[in-house]
Amino acid sequence: MPDQRSHRGAHPEDHRLFAPAVVPALGSAAGDLSWLLERRYATPSALKVVGDRYALDARQRTAVMRCACGETACRQRQSRRVTAGDLTGHRVEIDGYNLLTTIEAALGGGVVLVGRDGCHRDMASMHGTYRAVEETRPALQLIGGTLSRLGVVGAKFLLDSPVSNSGRLKAVMAEVAEANNWAWEVELVLNPDALLIHSTGIVVTADSMILDAPVRWFDLAGEIVSREVPGAWMVDLRADLIPS
Repeated sequence: MPDQRSHRGAHPEDHRLFAPAVVPALGSAAGDLSWLLERRYATPSALKVVGDRYALDARQRTAVMRCACGETACRQRQSRRVTAGDLTGHRVEIDGYNLLTTIEAALGGGVVLVGRDGCHRDMASMHGTYRAVEETRPALQLIGGTLSRLGVVGAKFLLDSPVSNSGRLKAVMAEVAEANNWAWEVELVLNPDALLIHSTGIVVTADSMILDAPVRWFDLAGEIVSREVPGAWMVDLRADLIPS
């Protein structure tokens, strides 16, 4: 059935799955999974052990997986994280869908996760088809306005070419950038991750594989959501590494 959604909002079960009373247990689960990952347990088997222990639903397991990070990896990521002030006068390379869908989710009332590494993520992994929603253009405006406020002099957005409608999104982004006189480049590439892990500049992403590469990175999603989307549904799963 075609995707007919007009908003990047919450899943129908999210208010139950991520209710305030449930979040502490999810944080503990993320801590347990992080402990296992630090000891090099394979993610699928470790997630099953933790998910079964806490009787987690499939979406809760996804959230825990996206937020978990071993202590060593977390420390290394933090050592390469740049601050908002570091962006002034620089260009950035942006994992396009990774950033855009998180801002869309925040605007649409969906869950925004805060992981152990402090990075902000949405629940989705972009694959298959992208469908523009009512939040798409407002999200692009927030992205562009924030980059300008931070003194960024240019931005290159990488979009996954295998994802359907990437060409349409590129055209929308070019239109928005031109209307605001923003120095944006938008490229369709087969695999943005493979390019961004070799970047020598500042990268905007919440993708774990990229964050574990020796790149400097900035949590632009967190900057935007925290400052520009009051009341966004933030689910913070940072927890201690030591299992309960």
